[in-house]
Amino acid sequence: MRRSLGLGLYVPGDTVLHRLSPGPKLLGLLVLSIGVVAARGPWLPVGVFVVAIATARWVGMSPRTLAAALRPVAIVMVVAVGFQWWMNGWQLALEVFATVLALVVAAAILTATTPTDEMLDSIVRWLGPFRRFGVNPEVVALAFSLVMTSIPTLFTIFGETRDAANARGLGRSPKATLTPAAIRVVAHAYATGDALHARGILDDPDECD
Repeated sequence: MRRSLGLGLYVPGDTVLHRLSPGPKLLGLLVLSIGVVAARGPWLPVGVFVVAIATARWVGMSPRTLAAALRPVAIVMVVAVGFQWWMNGWQLALEVFATVLALVVAAAILTATTPTDEMLDSIVRWLGPFRRFGVNPEVVALAFSLVMTSIPTLFTIFGETRDAANARGLGRSPKATLTPAAIRVVAHAYATGDALHARGILDDPDECD
């Protein structure tokens, strides 16, 4: 069963953020990211994290969806925060913790309030002037779409592989989880490439002559 992930999941609604076009939201996310990362001290990132959580609830994201958005970074955060606490003290650990989670929630808000087709249309429109330099906006949009759809697929594969290892009593064995997951991820990549090739997408036009 495919697990629900917060990132990449559109939540229908009628808030100001839902009505706003993707451009200002992406620009706002960029400015917010630069400001939070450049800030010194833990309290600004903590404040941004609290506001981001409140905004996520306002646009209709449920606590379960929020938890799903934060789950993929939880393990990494435990290791990173523990290391920073040990090496540099609790203030830097809290700063790292709040900064990463605030940006993850902000990115989840962007995808929750923006339909994927609107995002792809915006990418194609923004990259249109770069056609003269050899950039294919449709291919870039397709790559973005593949990334968005592949992220939940990868976590689903990892979750299913971990459940299978637990069922065999091998839940604590990294080999029993990582090796089958890696094989399935590679197989998924090949299947995606074959599907694109079968439809003539991304083929070199010179080779078709």
